[in-house]
Amino acid sequence: MTSNYRLQKLSILIIAFICFINSHAQRDTNKWKAQIAFGINSPSQSGFVDGFQAKSVNFPTVNLGIQHMFKPELGAKLDFGFNRFSSDDNSIEFKTNYTRLNAQIVYDPTESISFIPQRMGLVAHAGPGYSFVKPLGNFGSNNISFFNVMAGFEIHYGLTQRMSVYADTSYILGFGKDFDPATDGFGSFNGNLLTITFGVTFSISGCQYCD
Repeated sequence: MTSNYRLQKLSILIIAFICFINSHAQRDTNKWKAQIAFGINSPSQSGFVDGFQAKSVNFPTVNLGIQHMFKPELGAKLDFGFNRFSSDDNSIEFKTNYTRLNAQIVYDPTESISFIPQRMGLVAHAGPGYSFVKPLGNFGSNNISFFNVMAGFEIHYGLTQRMSVYADTSYILGFGKDFDPATDGFGSFNGNLLTITFGVTFSISGCQYCD
């Protein structure tokens, strides 16, 4: 009788320990994540000198990021973005590369919003960064760089414990100085940028067999 009681107690402890380890491992998959996304961009026309105007929709935009969550709802990420935009039909011909690097705070309110479907998630992000603008072709010497602040909103759909697809809409507010003289701005850009991307977030921490 005593032996059976001890066996039952041991079994309960083992089951509880397995459940704890399993739940802890699954939570760990959210601690470190990587992101990759592709999409389009739209630069503000006020960021160009007279005679230059970009297309309202440009491709490509590429975003790469590493994210760490300190708590289920709060974290941070470091991300890199590459954008290219080019002239529209009424502009002097040009192409420009816009590259940025940002450190952002990440806020995930999903667990506190009861009406969201089980596999879906909402994430907001914002933070400072630095932009590097490089015109191509004839205006290649007009490189500029400046500080920026970026903010965005993501909608996620979970495919597995370790992977989700997501859509992101972000706005990058630039703090570039006015071009002086104006000719220095030929082909360059010192304004704001709207981006819309679609990508994948996948865990790089936690258990390997949570799916």
